[in-house]
Amino acid sequence: MSGTPAVTAVLHDTPYLVSFTDDLGHTWQADEPPDIGGGNTAPAPDRLILAGLGACTAITIRMVATRKQMPLTGVRVELALNPAGKPAAGNDIVRQVHLEGDLTDEQRAQLLKIANACPMHKLLTGEVRVLTTLA
Repeated sequence: MSGTPAVTAVLHDTPYLVSFTDDLGHTWQADEPPDIGGGNTAPAPDRLILAGLGACTAITIRMVATRKQMPLTGVRVELALNPAGKPAAGNDIVRQVHLEGDLTDEQRAQLLKIANACPMHKLLTGEVRVLTTLA
């Protein structure tokens, strides 16, 4: 198990292009679409949030299916942020999970329940505090 997750985001001269590094040595980027001044060279921040939830959902389902020796052969998670438009309060993430393999209805129901228990689902639906300081 890795330590406390940590990410550094750096923005230099290119408008809205942010480079990330994490405590495990990974690198990636985010950008904004051209209609708001970005170069569209990488996913926008809202897509990165959806990607994190999708990855966590698929991984958690795979881990449980493997542990319980279920015949799961693949997982596809489709996510959309506010597909019906921005609600008056909060935000809506619609997540559709596609399970592949010769699974029983009971196994499928178990894996759907597990999707709602993945760590990123819990993080996004729980209380989150962000402490911001200037360095």
